[in-house]
Amino acid sequence: MKTGTLEIQKCGDKAETQKAENQKTGNKILENCSLCPRNCKADRLAGRTGYCGMDGKLRVARAALHMWEEPCISGSRGSGAVFFTGCNLRCCFCQNRDIAIGDSGLEISVERLSEIFLELQGKGAANINLVTGTHYIPQIITALDLARKQGLNLPVVYNCGGYENVEALKLLEGYVDVYLPDYKYAQSELAQKFSHASDYPEKALLAVQEMVRQTGAVQFDENGYIRRGTIVRHLILPGHTKNSKEVLKILHRTFGVQIYISIMNQYTPVFEQKEYLELNRRVTGREYEKVLDYAFEIGIENGFFQDGETARESFIPAFDYEGVQKSVIK
Repeated sequence: MKTGTLEIQKCGDKAETQKAENQKTGNKILENCSLCPRNCKADRLAGRTGYCGMDGKLRVARAALHMWEEPCISGSRGSGAVFFTGCNLRCCFCQNRDIAIGDSGLEISVERLSEIFLELQGKGAANINLVTGTHYIPQIITALDLARKQGLNLPVVYNCGGYENVEALKLLEGYVDVYLPDYKYAQSELAQKFSHASDYPEKALLAVQEMVRQTGAVQFDENGYIRRGTIVRHLILPGHTKNSKEVLKILHRTFGVQIYISIMNQYTPVFEQKEYLELNRRVTGREYEKVLDYAFEIGIENGFFQDGETARESFIPAFDYEGVQKSVIK
């Protein structure tokens, strides 16, 4: 018995040491930021802002039950979505523009973030959904450690644009159960035009490979909620079905049934484009059918597709700080 107790203690010490090391590494990265492929080297702890528009302060625009994710993520309970301010892609067509460019969001502490996770669990959330948190990875890790000590036991979903650094993702191993990245572009020229990231295709592919390495094959619980795995999203852009087909081909050829692919037609033009005029309309039914037909043609079996009127502004949440500030009971 004594030997077993000692072994358990050693395992616990090892875990705590690893957490401390992760936090130290995270802080070091923030001083010379390389959390994403932009590698802008901003000293965010000294108040400098990176390409994401954020310094070292943690900002959140909304924390609430979210019903509009894939069925295995939202279900009937809702996903506990935490929308972080700032973005390392800042796509010209972004439908969450208010938070992506940093105009919306409240500054909170890491301790408050951990409380938010627990509050979402208390509201019955199926999971904790970290939306665009790439530039806050060190703070998220610390907040998850704090929340787990207080009883957080939900799966954690890392919901991102796909433009990730593998080394930063490795810091999340053991913290994230489900990865939900986009794979926006297979064409470098399109990635450059719309997101100023010509290296997006190769960086996103490397990122998904790391995500799959960490999570393994997709697993569901008895109620159909995802417990572990990687779901890759692709948003079809109007006039660019060729890009969509190339994305599906790359994903299916590389990962087969290891991942689920979510093919989305919900693109919504939320403001007028002056340069890329094709982005001023929604995706047509014919365009969506063409991409879906191709998915079936190449043998994609595990996936999701959207039906009905999904391309509406009502599917874009209000970034009104719901759930961010702590409620005060009078």
